[in-house]
Amino acid sequence: MSDINITVIDREGVSHKLAAPTDMNMNLMEVCKSYDLPVEGVCGGMAMCASCQVYVHTDKHFGERNDDEEAMLDEAYHVKSNSRLGCQIPISTELDGAEFELAPEES
Repeated sequence: MSDINITVIDREGVSHKLAAPTDMNMNLMEVCKSYDLPVEGVCGGMAMCASCQVYVHTDKHFGERNDDEEAMLDEAYHVKSNSRLGCQIPISTELDGAEFELAPEES
C-alpha cells in the first residue's frame, strides 16, 4: 500500500495532516469523511451537490473541473477561483504534499 500525505484545513482553521492511500480508488471527500472531518457528501460523490467543496491551496496539477463539476459549482455558495468538489479529486501520488481547505457550509 502506498500512502501520500495531504493537509486539510477545517472550517475552524485547524490544519489536519492526513495519510491517504493511493491504491484504494478513493477521492478527497472520502478521505476527509474517513477522518471524521465535516464533509457531508450528500450525493455520494456524484458531483450533484456541493457539500464537499474545498479550496485548493497547491500548485500541483491533478486535472481540470469537468462539466458536471462546473455546473454544480455554478449553483454553489462561497465559490472561489480555486474551488473544487472533493468528490472529483482522485487520490493519486501527484497530490502528495497538497493542501486543501473545507469551504464554509452552505447557508
